[in-house]
Amino acid sequence: MKKYLLFTVFVSGMTTLASELAAGRLIGNVFGTSNLVWASIIGLILIYLTLGYFLGGKWADANPTAGAMYRILAWGAFTIGLVPYIAGPVLRSAATAFEALSVGIMAGSFIAVLILFSVPITLLGAISPFAIRLSVDDTSKAGQISGQIYAISTLGSFIGTFLPTLVTIPTIGTKLTFFAFGFFLLIVALIGLARFASQREMIQLIWMPIVLVIVAVLSAGQSLKNSAGQVYETESAYNYIQVQEQSGFTLLKLNDGQGIHSIYHPDTLNYGGPWEQFLVGPYFYANRKTADVKRMAIVGLAAGTAARQATAVYGDIPIDGFELDEKIVEVGKKYFGLNLPNLTVHIGDGRLNLDRSEYKYDIIAVDAYRPPYIPPHMTTQEFFEVIASHLTDDGVLTINVGSVPGDRRLIDGLATTMGTIFPSIHIMDIPGTLNTMIFATKQPTVRENFSANLIALNADPKTNPLLIAAMSSTYVNLKDGYTTTTVFTDDLAPIEWIVNDMVVSFVLQGGLEFYSNHYLHPERSHIRRNRTLRSRMHPERSRAHLRQSRMHPERSRMNFAA
Repeated sequence: MKKYLLFTVFVSGMTTLASELAAGRLIGNVFGTSNLVWASIIGLILIYLTLGYFLGGKWADANPTAGAMYRILAWGAFTIGLVPYIAGPVLRSAATAFEALSVGIMAGSFIAVLILFSVPITLLGAISPFAIRLSVDDTSKAGQISGQIYAISTLGSFIGTFLPTLVTIPTIGTKLTFFAFGFFLLIVALIGLARFASQREMIQLIWMPIVLVIVAVLSAGQSLKNSAGQVYETESAYNYIQVQEQSGFTLLKLNDGQGIHSIYHPDTLNYGGPWEQFLVGPYFYANRKTADVKRMAIVGLAAGTAARQATAVYGDIPIDGFELDEKIVEVGKKYFGLNLPNLTVHIGDGRLNLDRSEYKYDIIAVDAYRPPYIPPHMTTQEFFEVIASHLTDDGVLTINVGSVPGDRRLIDGLATTMGTIFPSIHIMDIPGTLNTMIFATKQPTVRENFSANLIALNADPKTNPLLIAAMSSTYVNLKDGYTTTTVFTDDLAPIEWIVNDMVVSFVLQGGLEFYSNHYLHPERSHIRRNRTLRSRMHPERSRAHLRQSRMHPERSRMNFAA
């Protein structure tokens, strides 16, 4: 029995950690994977385990039999297998609420799903103290036995940390990950009952695996989200990936679905978003022509919107695209026309792979920031030094960074940090959005160069209209500098602190309602500019003055000649 107890503890520890990681994905698919979400999950899991350790010790003293322990284990395994199927309707309701930004339903759903884990995790937490009680028959070896059991349990937890992340979630999905671990642990519990209690007790619980299988079969094929226009969903090692069709446009959304990471339409390339703004950075230098741009790098390639636009404007220049998630690239090839012969895709961390690149680039675009998902190691002075070393002498770095109304701490911090490496920083806010573009040039530049280049390029009939539209939008929306603040370094980059405070303050101050009214429903707002949902989905309906300033800058309200 002692050997089987050790095996039981190993599988129980493995299942506990696998459930915690799968819980992060299950909840993150709807609520996102920010460190606020993870802190909530980890914190409550630890509370449930604490309660389990306490109750397990009491139960073990009250009824120190193998039958009692394996009955507890069976119920823990059974309920952990059921969690994703019970949580499904709640999560679908939360996903709908997230699209409408209904704070009350979102908060209630989040709490409800977390509570679902209270029973299984508490029961699994009871197993280790129970196993210690059953194993100790010589008090002089109590320390050795308890250490052995906790070591075996921790080793199982180690396996449970990597197995779902690297194997089961990317291959069979989150729900089946819960099912697989729960079902396996349930079989271990039933065998333990049959061997060390009685076969009669095991037969009394034989309905549990049958019910799990039936529930899994009946729930097969159900989408996590019932979003309008959804054509595809999948899970990777890093993200829940969703593809939607809206008014002929194909959209790539990740995790909570609040950001559009890539967009595609077979008949247009101007989406009124941040992607085309990556094209305009070189024109802060004087007397620049499109032929001067010979190579480009994109950190945060996603499904390749910026790469397709760059190819349309600059021709078949070599483009290196750095993307962490291989599954997103596969989705891009299938749904977003990501089949460019001039594009070389590098899978892996953007900073590491860019540092390894043998090339220098005229444009480096960083599209890896979106609160609250900002990788701190891509915001630091050392990161921007890597970028500077891979820019040509007159190259330009452009980053797309999100913000919230009235709070520019993140923008100012990034601009301040970039300003320690680059002599000139230019900033523009994309109207009707929460996106800001920061341009950093390797040589000193001024905005007058930009306006002169815009006039010259607009007079050249060979210039792609997409470039003129993007440059017009950039020039009209340039900001006057930034506030000097903290320099982010590899040693100290308080990105999470800044972003968490921004997001929480935004929500508490009614920001979600503001966001819904102004950005998700532009028809309710006085802000109807080039990246509202209407102009994004229906560019032909956008405001006339924007259309004119994009296609005919000389008619816009900004007199560029003057």
